[in-house]
Amino acid sequence: MDETDVEQVTLALLDAANDKDSEVQEQVRKSMLTLGKQQPDRVLAMCQDYLLKHPKLVVSHRVVILQTIELIASCRIDDICSTRIKSIISLASDEMTRSKEVIPDWQQAASNILVAVGNKHINDIMEEILTKFQPGVLPHFFVVQTLANLSISNVYGMVPFLNAILGTMLPMLSMAKQDNMKWVFSSALCHFSDSILEYLANLDKAPDPTVRKDTFSSEIYAAFDILFSNWLQSRESKLRLTVAEAVGSMCHLMASDKLEEQIPKLIPAILSLYKKNNEHYVISKSLCQVLDASVNMGSRVLETQLDSLLFALHQQVSAPTDYNNPPTVKNHNEVLRCFSLLANSFPDRLVMFVLQKLENSNERSRMGSLAVLRHLINSTTSTMETKKLLILASIRQPMADHSNKVKKRVVQVISAMAHHGYLELEGGELLVRFIVQHCALPDTYQRGERPTDPEEVTNEALRAMCDSTLHLLTTTVGRLADVLWPKLLYYLTPAQYSNATTPLCKSLIVLGNKKKNNQEPSFNIDFTQEVNLPSPQTLMIRLLVNAAFPFNSRGHGAPSLSVLEVLSTNIHPKTEILWEKEIPPLLSILEESTEQSLDKKYWDEKLLKLLSKTLATIADDKWVCQLAAEATRYLSTYNNSLEEKGVAMGIGLCANSHLEGTLAKLDEFGKSDAFKKSPSIFNLLKDRNDVEVEKVKSTLILCYGQVALNAPPETILHRIDQDILRCISKHFNTKDLTMKLSLIQSVGLIGIAISECVKKQGYIFSRKQELINVMLDFIKAEPADSLRTPVRHLVMTTCANLMPLDPALSENESFDLLKVCVNSVFSLPPETHTPEKTKEEEILDPKQRKALYKDTLAALQELLKSVLAKDPTPDGLQSVFKHIESWLSSGQDHERERAVTATAHILAYYLDNLTVKNMVSFHNLGALLGRLSPRCSDPHPAVRAAAVDCIYTLLYIQLRYEGFSLDYKDEGVDGLLPLKDRLQNPDHSILYKTCSDLTKVMSKRLPQQQLTTLVFMLFEGLVDSQTNCCRASSVILNTLLKNRGGGMQELVPEMLEVLHVRLQSITEEQVRVAVGQTVLILASQHLQTVINTLVNQPLPYDSWTSEMWMALGADPIVANQIIEMVMEKLVVMAPYVDKKESMIRGGTTKVATNQPLAMTCGLKELLLNGQSQEPAVSLFPQLFSCLTVRLGASVGVSAPRDSNTKHTAAVHVAGVAADALRILLARAQLDEVMKRLDEDNAWDAMREPNTHITGVTLLARAMAKHAGPRLPAIVECLCPSLNNIYECQRITVTAFFSELLNHHVVTELMLIDVLMNNMMERISDPCCTVRMLAVRGLGNIAVGSPEKVNKYAKELLAAMSSGMEEKDDPGKLITLEAMSGLSKVLLYLDKKNVHLLVVYIFMKIKPFLESENDEIRCASIHLMGNLSKFGSGEPVFKDQIHNVLVSLLLHLVDPNPHVVKACKYAMRVCAPVVGSEQITTMFQNHLHDDKSLHYGEFINDLTKYLIQDFPGMLNFYHISVIQFFKSNWPEVRAGAAMFIGFLLGNLQEEHLSHLNMGTITKGLVMLLQDPDPVVRVKAAEAMGHFH
Repeated sequence: MDETDVEQVTLALLDAANDKDSEVQEQVRKSMLTLGKQQPDRVLAMCQDYLLKHPKLVVSHRVVILQTIELIASCRIDDICSTRIKSIISLASDEMTRSKEVIPDWQQAASNILVAVGNKHINDIMEEILTKFQPGVLPHFFVVQTLANLSISNVYGMVPFLNAILGTMLPMLSMAKQDNMKWVFSSALCHFSDSILEYLANLDKAPDPTVRKDTFSSEIYAAFDILFSNWLQSRESKLRLTVAEAVGSMCHLMASDKLEEQIPKLIPAILSLYKKNNEHYVISKSLCQVLDASVNMGSRVLETQLDSLLFALHQQVSAPTDYNNPPTVKNHNEVLRCFSLLANSFPDRLVMFVLQKLENSNERSRMGSLAVLRHLINSTTSTMETKKLLILASIRQPMADHSNKVKKRVVQVISAMAHHGYLELEGGELLVRFIVQHCALPDTYQRGERPTDPEEVTNEALRAMCDSTLHLLTTTVGRLADVLWPKLLYYLTPAQYSNATTPLCKSLIVLGNKKKNNQEPSFNIDFTQEVNLPSPQTLMIRLLVNAAFPFNSRGHGAPSLSVLEVLSTNIHPKTEILWEKEIPPLLSILEESTEQSLDKKYWDEKLLKLLSKTLATIADDKWVCQLAAEATRYLSTYNNSLEEKGVAMGIGLCANSHLEGTLAKLDEFGKSDAFKKSPSIFNLLKDRNDVEVEKVKSTLILCYGQVALNAPPETILHRIDQDILRCISKHFNTKDLTMKLSLIQSVGLIGIAISECVKKQGYIFSRKQELINVMLDFIKAEPADSLRTPVRHLVMTTCANLMPLDPALSENESFDLLKVCVNSVFSLPPETHTPEKTKEEEILDPKQRKALYKDTLAALQELLKSVLAKDPTPDGLQSVFKHIESWLSSGQDHERERAVTATAHILAYYLDNLTVKNMVSFHNLGALLGRLSPRCSDPHPAVRAAAVDCIYTLLYIQLRYEGFSLDYKDEGVDGLLPLKDRLQNPDHSILYKTCSDLTKVMSKRLPQQQLTTLVFMLFEGLVDSQTNCCRASSVILNTLLKNRGGGMQELVPEMLEVLHVRLQSITEEQVRVAVGQTVLILASQHLQTVINTLVNQPLPYDSWTSEMWMALGADPIVANQIIEMVMEKLVVMAPYVDKKESMIRGGTTKVATNQPLAMTCGLKELLLNGQSQEPAVSLFPQLFSCLTVRLGASVGVSAPRDSNTKHTAAVHVAGVAADALRILLARAQLDEVMKRLDEDNAWDAMREPNTHITGVTLLARAMAKHAGPRLPAIVECLCPSLNNIYECQRITVTAFFSELLNHHVVTELMLIDVLMNNMMERISDPCCTVRMLAVRGLGNIAVGSPEKVNKYAKELLAAMSSGMEEKDDPGKLITLEAMSGLSKVLLYLDKKNVHLLVVYIFMKIKPFLESENDEIRCASIHLMGNLSKFGSGEPVFKDQIHNVLVSLLLHLVDPNPHVVKACKYAMRVCAPVVGSEQITTMFQNHLHDDKSLHYGEFINDLTKYLIQDFPGMLNFYHISVIQFFKSNWPEVRAGAAMFIGFLLGNLQEEHLSHLNMGTITKGLVMLLQDPDPVVRVKAAEAMGHFH
């Protein structure tokens, strides 16, 4: 490779070294490093030259180049010639010191080169550096820095120079005025000291073993003096810290006497730094080194500094440590190290100091002291041995601290003490108690709360720590076993430790099992000796009660049972075998349960069984009595009633086997203070005198009534007003019941008296209305919810007595009377209802109550008759009935029963007293029948029977009005009475059959003008409170309409409107279905009217209109008529109109026309009815075609505006057609078609303009695969639409046909010619989408009927060729289809048909390979692959393949995955034509669609094979690749750069002549400036191969 090329490339890389993209920068460095490793001298020379030629280069750029030099030098130091080394050293030295100012990045990079080279060539370096380190002249900052870094990186090389360097440096120190120079000198002295110490520590490896510490002491001391005396006081904190660090390191090298002399000044100076600086770690580290040096030489003066040292160190150790901030943690550890150093020299002083500090209650101070104490216990074991008891005594004070942070430290100290044998000593048990106490802490936070202070130690955290400490002590400190066992048992019973039960039990289980298994005598507990422990009985009760609530106190149930099992022989010797058998199954239950899933009742039974078996096994009276005693004593300590119950059950079981003892104990407990309560006093006396007085009064009132009735008629009338009523009326406002009853009865008697008199002489009773009002007030005062008194029935009887008297009541007065009486009686609770007992009254016995109810209802009926008697006409009847009407549909059975019974009575009375006048018609018959007939199927049998009576009576009344005589018997009407027996049967079907029969009778007898009222009344009955009656209404309605509906045409729209409203409140499914029937009945009689009404409903149809449409599908004949009507209309009516969007913008939108849209919506709903299957199947081809074409005309069409709201209706026009089509397929039972379409989401696709064609294609595909036999009829129906004026419909049908050609079934069905001819015609359609679909269809023949391809060869090739040249093709879609179609067709064409065209087609395709359009690139590459079989063996074709191979290779990284796939395919099939076995194999092995390709490796291998097999074509190849440096796609440009890179990397010298290196270099240099960083990275990478 030409030198100049490498240089050009290196130069380009040097230029690009400062690229703004970090990845490019990284790659440029890598490539420079690669080139540098290959040819270190040349590349280093170029880097040097570059820096020399560009003195004004920006710093960041210089830095990258200097870093590259450093990397090359450190990698290849051994291969670089010495002259180059020297020139690099001088370059670096010059770069480092050129600027007198400090420019860190640049000078540091230069300094790093010197350090890197210095690892090998220390002498050359020192020679260069020392020229810049002259005595008496202040050196450059980075010269000193470089010396410092060299001393660390090359200790053995540098230490021999240090004496001389220190000699030169000492005078310079006093010249340093700037802080940064002082800093760099201090830093250097620190590094020098560290490297000398390292050298001395490893003398065995050192080149000069004669070096000793005192070689350096005097220089170090002299330097120390300046640093300590002058610089440590600097104002700059960074400098102070570095000086302090240096002083720490220098101490170890100073002579002992000098250090001893300095200690009294040095330690206070370092301690004073704590106040001035925030970074305490460096100060503590320095202090630690000073202390270490002092202790090592056995300083005596150190003790004088002890107080101030301890004070300052304590302050430091008490500072908070933040684990997110490592220096604070390091500082804490250094300070603890200082304490350790001092403890070894002054143990007594130190321990006293720490223990005194513990007394200080400040939280931080205490935490610090505890940290030191723990550290000392763990690290200086020997010195602390004698202090154990003292420490044990002192720890008590912090144990009482309230702060959780302090407690946490206490726990850590206790843990350390336990491991070092403190807890066995006297007072150790207090520490155990402390841990247990904190295992029992309650939670700090409720669920979901969070602490605000990040350092906070929550109760939960402290508790968890104590849990694990207790566990650790139990398991890891063996000698503690006797401290903890059996002492821990003490904590199981007191309530304050209950939250610690779980960890306690776990520890006891471990300890007990260990002792038991090792058969240690200490396992057996002597409860008489261990006075503090609870008795075995108390323990057993406590543990069983715990087990009864197994998930309380952090799940203490299972551990409590396990402890019980471990303790068995200690509780009682006989329990061991029983418990070993009984307890493990209980533990298994708990293991598999959660608090929610545990069956509490079953669990309690299990525990009680365990207790009773235990007591039976123990069989020791004295022991069990003791247990009962403990248990009763225990009762009073419990505040939880559930636990109390548990204990009480236990006592019960004790009594079961040892009655006497238990009773005695309980008795003793009963006499205790627990049961004494003060008695309450109830005073129930009442003065009876008042009552007596009222009785006397009421008797008097009744007398008056009797007088009125029995006096002679002629004398009484004028006395009634003057005397009788005057005396009575004083008492009208009484509240006393006895008096009320007397008053009412008296007025009644007066009424009878008057009417008797009136017969003989006329009389106007002026106080009639007043008396009625008084009576009504009495009723109103009665409680509405109960019937306890005869007031109601007496008042109504009295009113009935007053009714016949003159003057007659006005309409309003009459209305009020009826309203009050009817509502007061009907609203009473049922007779069987037992009222609550109130204070004053006794409850009536059932017999009395029954009589009272009977009287009250009879009185109401009498009253109603007395009102009706005043006006026995249809209007009079109506005025009474309207009060009863609303109660007929009450939700309460007893209320409906009362209403229907009352109606039956008044109707019977009406019939009996009927006198027909000529002109009157019974105009309310329809209304009454409408209200009463639905009650015939009321759920309550009594209502049903009474309702039939009512209808029977009504129809007879009608007969009388029609002029039939009194004794006339109508067979039909009489036939109603036997129906009553059938109505006793509650079976629904019988009830509805009965209703139907009943209706037929009514229908016969009903005049036409009454029919309308009845029908509309029945519509109301559809929403009755009783679903049975709703159903009955619907049955009656439909029977009526079937018989009489024919004459109601003009009412159809109104009826449908009412039904529409009713449907909204019907919930009962059966009634909804019946309403559907109603609509269907109307449709069968008045089809056109019904359809017109429904079509004009507002869109979108609400669910109720939809339901009505759907109902029309239930009758095949009606459905058939509707479907044919709709299809006919859809063919002739315009599907949409073009409307201007706005006057300003222009442009039009398609808006659906109302009628066709409404019909499509209706048709969809109708088809939803499963019954519509028969017509749907018989008209399937026509309907399928009609809906498909309708769908085509609906896509992208918006819904019309609603004429009322002026808003666009929320209807998806195409969606409706698609839904209808989908339902049609379901009706035709094309399940497989449906399944496929659903899987492919075809329905969604069909509805939207941009995916419509795809959707139709999927539809055609599914039909062809799963419904072949239906296609001929469908095709025949669709053909006419291909000449339709609506472009959208032509598109839909062409898309459908085009896909059909994809399937062989069309050949089998002899449809191929029809379809092909249609496609040929469409090739010249004015719409380019239709043309595109026609080309697609022609291509599809290759898939569907490949055997026909050659028959149509000429036409196909002509169509495809013209398609590829199509001019009017905005999205190149036709071109695309032509190419992919040709691809498919080529697979089956005979060679003779194509042979001559191959090269021509190839030439046509080539320009498309680089098309901007992804799909066209994809199709053209695919087509190229398919052409390959026609060209095999043709030298011309081989050339063509090589011509495009580069393009294919580079498009393997095309941004579009489909193009990549096509490239893989084309390369696989063209592989045999390429003419290289290796390449053929490689293409066929690696280029699989589903395998990912490692492009770099692939191209690398490929370039190797190209070099081997086609050395002569290398020139052609690399020229082709270079052309792609200008490609539009960055991925392809990057691929081209890679290709060139690998080509160069794999090329042997002899082939280099084939390449035009100048062009390559130029191209890559250009790519290195590409806007896309990915391209720049690859260009830089390729440049790494220039070697």
